[in-house]
This record gives sequence, C-alpha cells and structure tokens, in this order.
Amino acid sequence: MKKILLIAAVSLIAFSASAQKFAHVNFQELVQLMPESDKARATIQESSKAAQESYEEMLSEFNDKYTKYQQNVNSYTAATRKAKEDELTQIQQRIQEFSQNVQTELSQQQDQLMAPIYQKAQETVAEIAKKGGYIYVVDRSTILYIDDTQSVDITPEARKALGIPEGRTLEALQAELQAQQQQQ
Repeated sequence: MKKILLIAAVSLIAFSASAQKFAHVNFQELVQLMPESDKARATIQESSKAAQESYEEMLSEFNDKYTKYQQNVNSYTAATRKAKEDELTQIQQRIQEFSQNVQTELSQQQDQLMAPIYQKAQETVAEIAKKGGYIYVVDRSTILYIDDTQSVDITPEARKALGIPEGRTLEALQAELQAQQQQQ
C-alpha cells in the first residue's frame, strides 16, 4: 500500500511539473534596445564629453606651465624653482582628483538613468509572465541551456510592449555606437 501511495505521489508530482509553464527572455537585449536607453546613453555621452573637455583644459594648463618651467628652470632661484614644482604637483593632483571624481559621477549618473529603465523592463516581463501563466521566467543570457520546446521565449512580446522597433538588434546598436565614436 505504501508503494502504491509513493508511486501515486511521484506520478502526481511528475504530472504537475510537466503542466508548469516556463519562459525565458533576453533581458539585456531588452534593456539595451529600449528607446529610453538611447536617451540615457546620449545624456551620459554629453556628460562624458563635457568632462573630457574640462580634463583637457586642465592638462593644457599643466603642459603650458611645465613647458614654461623647463624653459626657465636654470634661471630660477631655489625658492622659485621649489614654488613652481609645488604648483605643478598641485595641478597634477587636481587633475587626478578630477579624473577620479568624474568617473564616480558618471557611474552614478548611469545608475540613476538606467534604474528606471531596468525597472520598466522588469515590470513588463513580470506582466507578460502573469498574463501567460508562467511560473518562472529566466534570463537567457545567464542560463547555460534552455530547452526551447519546454520554455517559451517571451522576448518578442516584451520587445513589442517596450516599444522596441522590429528588426532592431544588438548588432545594429553596436554598429550605431561605433559609428558615433568614429565621428567624434
């Protein structure tokens, strides 16, 4: 009797597992191709360009003063030489601090701009999953293997819900970004 109950329980579990619906999505593709991501990338690029211009100005100031220092080093008194060297060292430190601060600020800006984009994509995937009755949705980019016969790819439905144009691919996006970099 115990064997029959055990067999029945195992059969019931196997049956219920086979009735479960699983789905997968390429989440990174969704996030990267969303129109909102294009706007975020443009904002970050503008900030980065402004920071680069400031960095180059600071570097130019350093180079000008260093060149002047080298040209006149032999005519300086020891005290003047020390003052000029201290000034150059301070400028180098400012440049280094600026560079570190800019990297931190750009990273924070990216996090702030991308957070609502990730949230929107997450909410869209969750909504599609609920409508479809899926118990799990896994990110295709983090899974080693997915049996497409037992798991539904909801990426196309999510792309449509997020307003990603048909035919837009990660490869096309990479080409766009490379072309923009070459123009600069």
